[in-house]
Amino acid sequence: MGPDDATGSGVSEGVGARVRRSDGDDMDVIEADGLEIAFDRRGSGPPLVLLHGFVGHSREWRRQIDGLSDVYTVVAWDAPGAGRSTDPPEMFRLPDYADCLAAFIDALGLLRPHVVGLSFGGALALELYRRHPTIPKSLVLASAYAGWAGSLSDEVTEQRLRATLQAAEAPSDQRVQSMIPGMFSSSPPAESVEEFRGIMLEIHPAGLRAMARSLAEADLRDVLPRITVPTLLLYGDQDGRASLAVAEDIHSRIPASRLVVMPGVGHMSSVEAPEPFNAEVRGFLTST
Repeated sequence: MGPDDATGSGVSEGVGARVRRSDGDDMDVIEADGLEIAFDRRGSGPPLVLLHGFVGHSREWRRQIDGLSDVYTVVAWDAPGAGRSTDPPEMFRLPDYADCLAAFIDALGLLRPHVVGLSFGGALALELYRRHPTIPKSLVLASAYAGWAGSLSDEVTEQRLRATLQAAEAPSDQRVQSMIPGMFSSSPPAESVEEFRGIMLEIHPAGLRAMARSLAEADLRDVLPRITVPTLLLYGDQDGRASLAVAEDIHSRIPASRLVVMPGVGHMSSVEAPEPFNAEVRGFLTST
Protein backbone atom coordinates (compact mmCIF):
# COMPACT_ATOMS: atom_id res chain seq x y z
CA MET A 1 0.00 0.00 0.00
CA GLY A 2 1.45 3.31 -1.03
CA PRO A 3 1.57 6.56 0.94
CA ASP A 4 -1.49 7.98 -0.83
CA ASP A 5 -3.61 4.99 0.22
CA ALA A 6 -2.72 5.48 3.87
CA THR A 7 -3.52 9.20 4.04
CA GLY A 8 -6.38 9.73 6.46
CA SER A 9 -7.29 6.05 6.34
CA GLY A 10 -5.91 4.82 9.65
CA VAL A 11 -3.64 2.45 7.75
CA SER A 12 0.15 2.59 7.49
CA GLU A 13 2.77 -0.13 7.53
CA GLY A 14 4.07 -0.78 11.03
CA VAL A 15 7.63 0.11 11.86
CA GLY A 16 9.92 -2.76 10.85
CA ALA A 17 7.03 -4.80 9.41
CA ARG A 18 8.09 -7.24 6.68
CA VAL A 19 5.24 -8.48 4.53
CA ARG A 20 5.84 -11.18 1.94
CA ARG A 21 3.63 -13.02 -0.51
CA SER A 22 2.56 -16.54 0.48
CA ASP A 23 3.79 -19.29 -1.83
CA GLY A 24 1.23 -20.40 -4.38
CA ASP A 25 -1.54 -17.87 -3.72
CA ASP A 26 -2.29 -14.16 -3.48
CA MET A 27 -2.21 -13.89 0.31
CA ASP A 28 0.43 -11.98 2.25
CA VAL A 29 2.33 -13.20 5.32
CA ILE A 30 3.74 -11.22 8.24
CA GLU A 31 5.37 -12.25 11.51
CA ALA A 32 3.41 -11.39 14.65
CA ASP A 33 4.34 -12.54 18.15
CA GLY A 34 6.78 -15.05 16.70
CA LEU A 35 4.23 -16.70 14.39
CA GLU A 36 3.76 -16.37 10.64
CA ILE A 37 0.30 -14.97 9.98
CA ALA A 38 -1.26 -15.08 6.50
CA PHE A 39 -3.87 -12.51 5.55
CA ASP A 40 -5.87 -11.03 2.71
CA ARG A 41 -5.98 -7.24 2.44
CA ARG A 42 -8.17 -5.33 0.00
CA GLY A 43 -9.36 -1.78 -0.54
CA SER A 44 -8.51 1.57 1.03
CA GLY A 45 -10.11 3.70 3.70
CA PRO A 46 -10.71 3.06 7.42
CA PRO A 47 -9.38 -0.33 8.53
CA LEU A 48 -11.77 -3.23 9.08
CA VAL A 49 -10.38 -6.47 10.57
CA LEU A 50 -12.29 -9.76 10.07
CA LEU A 51 -11.84 -12.65 12.52
CA HIS A 52 -13.06 -16.08 11.38
CA GLY A 53 -14.57 -18.95 13.33
CA PHE A 54 -12.77 -22.02 14.66
CA VAL A 55 -13.54 -24.31 11.71
CA GLY A 56 -12.66 -21.81 8.98
CA HIS A 57 -10.07 -19.34 7.79
CA SER A 58 -9.89 -16.01 5.97
CA ARG A 59 -11.54 -17.33 2.80
CA GLU A 60 -14.86 -17.61 4.63
CA TRP A 61 -14.95 -13.79 4.45
CA ARG A 62 -14.74 -13.70 0.63
CA ARG A 63 -18.14 -12.02 0.23
CA GLN A 64 -17.34 -9.46 2.93
CA ILE A 65 -13.95 -8.64 1.38
CA ASP A 66 -15.62 -8.17 -2.01
CA GLY A 67 -18.59 -6.30 -0.60
CA LEU A 68 -16.96 -3.89 1.87
CA SER A 69 -13.57 -3.06 0.35
CA ASP A 70 -15.08 -0.25 -1.70
CA VAL A 71 -15.14 1.87 1.47
CA TYR A 72 -12.80 0.12 3.93
CA THR A 73 -9.33 -1.37 4.03
CA VAL A 74 -10.54 -4.91 4.75
CA VAL A 75 -8.04 -7.26 6.39
CA ALA A 76 -8.97 -10.91 7.00
CA TRP A 77 -6.39 -12.91 8.90
CA ASP A 78 -5.76 -16.63 9.17
CA ALA A 79 -5.54 -17.15 12.94
CA PRO A 80 -2.62 -19.23 14.22
CA GLY A 81 -3.48 -22.81 13.34
CA ALA A 82 -5.75 -21.90 10.40
CA GLY A 83 -5.34 -21.44 6.66
CA ARG A 84 -1.81 -20.46 5.63
CA SER A 85 -0.70 -19.41 9.13
CA THR A 86 1.64 -21.50 11.25
CA ASP A 87 0.31 -23.68 14.07
CA PRO A 88 0.44 -22.28 17.61
CA PRO A 89 2.05 -24.01 20.58
CA GLU A 90 -0.10 -26.68 22.25
CA MET A 91 -0.92 -24.46 25.23
CA PHE A 92 -2.00 -21.45 23.14
CA ARG A 93 -5.22 -20.02 24.56
CA LEU A 94 -7.51 -17.05 23.98
CA PRO A 95 -5.23 -14.46 25.68
CA ASP A 96 -2.38 -15.65 23.44
CA TYR A 97 -4.58 -15.32 20.36
CA ALA A 98 -5.56 -11.79 21.45
CA ASP A 99 -1.96 -10.72 22.01
CA CYS A 100 -0.96 -12.19 18.65
CA LEU A 101 -3.85 -10.32 17.01
CA ALA A 102 -2.77 -7.07 18.67
CA ALA A 103 0.79 -7.60 17.41
CA PHE A 104 -0.58 -8.37 13.92
CA ILE A 105 -2.67 -5.17 13.90
CA ASP A 106 0.31 -3.16 15.09
CA ALA A 107 2.67 -4.73 12.54
CA LEU A 108 0.32 -3.74 9.72
CA GLY A 109 -0.12 -0.24 11.12
CA LEU A 110 -3.89 -0.53 11.39
CA LEU A 111 -4.95 2.42 13.57
CA ARG A 112 -8.18 1.97 15.56
CA PRO A 113 -9.69 -0.66 13.25
CA HIS A 114 -13.30 -1.74 13.30
CA VAL A 115 -13.21 -5.40 14.41
CA VAL A 116 -15.70 -8.00 13.15
CA GLY A 117 -15.59 -11.46 14.71
CA LEU A 118 -17.77 -14.50 14.03
CA SER A 119 -18.21 -17.33 16.57
CA PHE A 120 -14.68 -17.99 17.91
CA GLY A 121 -13.72 -14.71 16.22
CA GLY A 122 -16.33 -12.91 18.33
CA ALA A 123 -14.85 -14.30 21.55
CA LEU A 124 -11.42 -13.28 20.27
CA ALA A 125 -12.67 -9.74 19.62
CA LEU A 126 -13.91 -9.58 23.23
CA GLU A 127 -10.58 -10.86 24.56
CA LEU A 128 -8.78 -8.30 22.38
CA TYR A 129 -10.92 -5.59 23.96
CA ARG A 130 -10.18 -6.94 27.44
CA ARG A 131 -6.42 -6.95 26.95
CA HIS A 132 -6.02 -4.09 24.46
CA PRO A 133 -9.08 -1.83 24.85
CA THR A 134 -7.59 1.08 22.90
CA ILE A 135 -7.30 -0.95 19.67
CA PRO A 136 -10.90 -1.47 18.43
CA LYS A 137 -12.88 1.53 17.22
CA SER A 138 -16.01 -0.59 17.18
CA LEU A 139 -17.03 -4.24 17.54
CA VAL A 140 -19.30 -6.44 15.44
CA LEU A 141 -19.95 -9.73 17.23
CA ALA A 142 -21.63 -12.25 14.93
CA SER A 143 -22.88 -15.63 16.19
CA ALA A 144 -20.62 -14.91 19.15
CA TYR A 145 -20.15 -16.30 22.63
CA ALA A 146 -18.77 -14.79 25.81
CA GLY A 147 -16.64 -17.93 25.63
CA TRP A 148 -18.36 -21.31 25.87
CA ALA A 149 -17.83 -21.18 29.64
CA GLY A 150 -19.45 -17.74 29.70
CA SER A 151 -22.44 -18.55 27.49
CA LEU A 152 -23.18 -22.29 27.81
CA SER A 153 -23.78 -24.73 30.64
CA ASP A 154 -20.90 -26.80 31.97
CA GLU A 155 -22.47 -29.91 30.45
CA VAL A 156 -22.84 -28.41 26.97
CA THR A 157 -19.34 -26.93 27.12
CA GLU A 158 -17.87 -30.30 28.01
CA GLN A 159 -19.87 -32.05 25.27
CA ARG A 160 -18.72 -29.56 22.63
CA LEU A 161 -15.10 -29.75 23.69
CA ARG A 162 -15.10 -33.54 23.70
CA ALA A 163 -16.80 -33.73 20.29
CA THR A 164 -14.44 -31.17 18.78
CA LEU A 165 -11.30 -32.86 20.10
CA GLN A 166 -12.55 -36.16 18.68
CA ALA A 167 -13.24 -34.48 15.33
CA ALA A 168 -9.73 -33.02 15.31
CA GLU A 169 -8.32 -36.57 15.29
CA ALA A 170 -10.64 -37.85 12.53
CA PRO A 171 -9.86 -37.87 8.79
CA SER A 172 -10.76 -34.53 7.23
CA ASP A 173 -13.83 -35.77 5.34
CA GLN A 174 -15.26 -37.42 8.46
CA ARG A 175 -14.52 -34.28 10.47
CA VAL A 176 -16.45 -32.12 8.05
CA GLN A 177 -19.32 -34.58 7.88
CA SER A 178 -19.68 -34.55 11.67
CA MET A 179 -19.40 -30.78 12.15
CA ILE A 180 -21.01 -29.03 9.17
CA PRO A 181 -24.71 -29.79 9.92
CA GLY A 182 -24.72 -27.40 12.90
CA MET A 183 -23.21 -24.54 10.95
CA PHE A 184 -26.22 -23.58 8.81
CA SER A 185 -29.99 -23.17 8.91
CA SER A 186 -32.39 -25.90 7.86
CA SER A 187 -32.41 -24.73 4.23
CA PRO A 188 -29.17 -22.90 3.34
CA PRO A 189 -28.06 -22.15 -0.23
CA ALA A 190 -26.32 -25.29 -1.50
CA GLU A 191 -23.43 -23.31 -2.99
CA SER A 192 -22.72 -21.68 0.37
CA VAL A 193 -22.57 -25.05 2.11
CA GLU A 194 -20.28 -26.52 -0.55
CA GLU A 195 -17.96 -23.52 -0.42
CA PHE A 196 -17.68 -23.77 3.34
CA ARG A 197 -17.22 -27.53 3.16
CA GLY A 198 -14.09 -26.90 1.07
CA ILE A 199 -12.80 -24.46 3.68
CA MET A 200 -13.44 -26.94 6.50
CA LEU A 201 -11.46 -29.63 4.67
CA GLU A 202 -8.40 -27.42 5.25
CA ILE A 203 -8.75 -27.35 9.06
CA HIS A 204 -5.49 -27.72 10.99
CA PRO A 205 -6.07 -30.26 13.80
CA ALA A 206 -3.65 -28.35 16.07
CA GLY A 207 -5.47 -25.08 15.50
CA LEU A 208 -8.89 -26.67 15.99
CA ARG A 209 -7.76 -28.13 19.33
CA ALA A 210 -6.29 -24.82 20.50
CA MET A 211 -9.34 -22.76 19.52
CA ALA A 212 -11.81 -25.26 21.01
CA ARG A 213 -9.93 -25.36 24.30
CA SER A 214 -9.76 -21.56 24.25
CA LEU A 215 -13.54 -21.34 23.92
CA ALA A 216 -14.14 -24.01 26.54
CA GLU A 217 -11.97 -22.24 29.12
CA ALA A 218 -13.08 -18.65 28.39
CA ASP A 219 -15.67 -16.79 30.45
CA LEU A 220 -15.77 -13.24 29.13
CA ARG A 221 -18.87 -12.03 30.95
CA ASP A 222 -16.84 -9.70 33.17
CA VAL A 223 -15.58 -7.63 30.22
CA LEU A 224 -19.02 -7.06 28.67
CA PRO A 225 -20.17 -4.22 31.00
CA ARG A 226 -16.84 -2.44 30.43
CA ILE A 227 -17.25 -2.13 26.65
CA THR A 228 -17.61 1.53 25.67
CA VAL A 229 -17.13 1.35 21.90
CA PRO A 230 -20.12 0.99 19.55
CA THR A 231 -21.08 -2.69 19.39
CA LEU A 232 -23.34 -4.56 16.96
CA LEU A 233 -24.56 -8.07 17.78
CA LEU A 234 -25.55 -9.99 14.65
CA TYR A 235 -27.26 -13.39 14.99
CA GLY A 236 -29.36 -15.77 12.91
CA ASP A 237 -32.67 -16.96 14.33
CA GLN A 238 -31.84 -20.55 13.26
CA ASP A 239 -28.41 -20.61 14.90
CA GLY A 240 -28.16 -23.94 16.69
CA ARG A 241 -24.78 -23.17 18.25
CA ALA A 242 -25.01 -19.58 19.50
CA SER A 243 -28.72 -19.34 20.25
CA LEU A 244 -30.85 -16.24 20.68
CA ALA A 245 -30.66 -16.82 24.44
CA VAL A 246 -26.87 -16.39 24.13
CA ALA A 247 -27.37 -13.27 22.00
CA GLU A 248 -29.85 -11.72 24.43
CA ASP A 249 -27.61 -12.40 27.43
CA ILE A 250 -24.64 -10.70 25.77
CA HIS A 251 -26.89 -7.83 24.62
CA SER A 252 -28.13 -7.29 28.18
CA ARG A 253 -24.57 -7.02 29.49
CA ILE A 254 -23.02 -4.64 26.92
CA PRO A 255 -24.22 -1.07 27.49
CA ALA A 256 -25.86 0.50 24.43
CA SER A 257 -25.17 -2.53 22.22
CA ARG A 258 -27.46 -3.13 19.26
CA LEU A 259 -28.87 -6.61 18.55
CA VAL A 260 -29.96 -7.56 15.02
CA VAL A 261 -31.53 -10.97 14.37
CA MET A 262 -31.51 -12.21 10.77
CA PRO A 263 -34.48 -14.45 9.92
CA GLY A 264 -33.89 -17.88 8.41
CA VAL A 265 -30.12 -17.77 9.02
CA GLY A 266 -27.87 -20.18 10.91
CA HIS A 267 -24.50 -19.97 12.65
CA MET A 268 -22.31 -19.14 9.63
CA SER A 269 -24.33 -16.02 8.89
CA SER A 270 -21.62 -14.26 6.87
CA VAL A 271 -21.44 -17.25 4.50
CA GLU A 272 -25.12 -18.19 4.39
CA ALA A 273 -26.54 -14.66 4.06
CA PRO A 274 -23.71 -12.41 2.86
CA GLU A 275 -25.85 -9.62 1.41
CA PRO A 276 -27.93 -8.94 4.56
CA PHE A 277 -24.83 -9.47 6.70
CA ASN A 278 -22.86 -6.90 4.71
CA ALA A 279 -25.77 -4.45 4.71
CA GLU A 280 -26.05 -4.61 8.51
CA VAL A 281 -22.29 -4.18 8.98
CA ARG A 282 -22.10 -1.31 6.49
CA GLY A 283 -25.05 0.49 8.06
CA PHE A 284 -23.62 0.08 11.55
CA LEU A 285 -20.12 1.24 10.61
CA THR A 286 -21.49 4.23 8.74
CA SER A 287 -23.27 5.33 11.91
CA THR A 288 -20.23 5.02 14.21
